[in-house]
Amino acid sequence: MSQTHATQGSSNTGSKTATGMASATTTPANAGIGEARPKAFDAEGAIGKQFTEKGVLGGAAQAIGGPLDKEGMIGKAFTPEGGVGGSVQNTMGGTKGRSN
Repeated sequence: MSQTHATQGSSNTGSKTATGMASATTTPANAGIGEARPKAFDAEGAIGKQFTEKGVLGGAAQAIGGPLDKEGMIGKAFTPEGGVGGSVQNTMGGTKGRSN
């Protein structure tokens, strides 16, 4: 029985146009690495943004309107500049350090 030895090329014989470091390509897995991110209760954070006029809770209050509107008697207290929202923003808001 004779053995045939085929010449094997490099496993990296594809196009050389897409070479470089893997970290140079932004993907959902590496998006935001090295950036400062808002804390959860910040107006831009995961929880805090729900209380803004574009969030679920704040949006519902905007839809109801009247005193719950962001300009209304109650609603204005929950903005980042208001009494309640401002206190939360100052104590638990802000940004986290860099993610890595």
